[in-house]
Amino acid sequence: MVRQRNVRDSSNEDIFDQDKGFADLGLGDVLLEQLKVLKFDRPTHIQSQIIPHIVQGKDVIGQAKTGTGKTAAFGLPLLQLVTPGEDFQALILAPTRELAIQIHKELEELGFKSHIRSIPVYGGQKITTQADKLAKGAEIIVGTPGRIMDMQRRGYLSFNNFKFVVLDEVDRMLDVGFRQDIKHILGLCPKKRQTVFVSATVSDEIERLARSYMHNPEKIVTSAGSLTASLVKQYYLSVQPWDKKSLLLHLLTHEEPDLTLIFCRLKRVVDELAKTLSQKGIEAHAIHADLTQGKRNQVMEKLRAGHLSVLIASDLAARGIDVEGISHVINYDLPEDIELYVHRIGRTARAGSGGTAWSFVTPEQGPLLTAIENHINTEIPQLEYKDFKPGTPPPDYLEQEARRKARLEETLARGNRFQVGEQPVVEAEASPEKFPGGIIPTKRPPKTLGGRIRSSRRG
Repeated sequence: MVRQRNVRDSSNEDIFDQDKGFADLGLGDVLLEQLKVLKFDRPTHIQSQIIPHIVQGKDVIGQAKTGTGKTAAFGLPLLQLVTPGEDFQALILAPTRELAIQIHKELEELGFKSHIRSIPVYGGQKITTQADKLAKGAEIIVGTPGRIMDMQRRGYLSFNNFKFVVLDEVDRMLDVGFRQDIKHILGLCPKKRQTVFVSATVSDEIERLARSYMHNPEKIVTSAGSLTASLVKQYYLSVQPWDKKSLLLHLLTHEEPDLTLIFCRLKRVVDELAKTLSQKGIEAHAIHADLTQGKRNQVMEKLRAGHLSVLIASDLAARGIDVEGISHVINYDLPEDIELYVHRIGRTARAGSGGTAWSFVTPEQGPLLTAIENHINTEIPQLEYKDFKPGTPPPDYLEQEARRKARLEETLARGNRFQVGEQPVVEAEASPEKFPGGIIPTKRPPKTLGGRIRSSRRG
């Protein structure tokens, strides 16, 4: 359910524009009437700045904090600009199925009175089901790159009439994983089109690449210093790797948060945590890319209906989680990509509400925590629990650490063969036991593999 409440206090002035109403942005009466029904009192800053440019037909790069209404920022002008009854006018691309579904549902609600139709097109659902919907037509198509290309190749979707193209989460969409697909899709779209890219974070590299697909775009940034949601209370907890499960259980049973979203790096860890918490009497559900689409939809419906208390997710799956009521975000694994931290904690504090983010930090992750603090321009305080009793490291962990350190020392002893320039050669004494009955080497071979390896991958 789309909701955008406006409370006149100092904390929300950073999110909502107190000087403008939606009627000042060039939107028509039908949309304004629907916004009143949805109780959209005032536009957020990103909405008040982006909507007029899009309505005027300009290409736009929009950057704003997570949870500030970017979907409505491009969705409302699209609903205004498309011609009712003319199929396939606008294409919206999203990196995940969940986000595509979320955008589609929000467009349906925003455009209820305008009767503009949208169709979600994503992997995991039957091709024939989506082909039947496309055959009936719709003004707006929302989808993931892989399935959009598939439907185009099969002849179910024509790109010829696209007048508007939107990329949501453009930092992810123009990353290496999606870049070739996006290039292919945009290459098939008409050159004479309006293009809008939005995201919470836009690096210099992504901006340069984005501009290559656009025509004199306007760049709108409303991040105002820190890219994090200003209402999120952030803390870190120092923990040894083997104590993370115990600390998580301690938090969930002592703090009793309303709705908690837990982030893990690996899908295997997502499943392990869900199983562990369920065994401890805490109802927890997992969501990641390896789950079937039906299962992912079931989890998301439970989440939106308020029937979940703990959801454990991978980063990619969580891109489409835009749900009210998430009170806490836990970084079970601190992200190595510091910009992911911004996306994660932004899943709480939606539309002006408060939220709390806890991050588990192992001893070797101190520099990573510092890098995150520098990025968000905020010092994250430590949270300690005196009654939490740390455990002892398991034997297998000590063995793994010993092997890892041994490999590292061996690598350092050999020198870095990838470094430019001459490297000192450290000759290790050969052991006769390792070469029984053979010639014992006394030095390195005269030639080693070097140069480039031919690859089919082209950058």
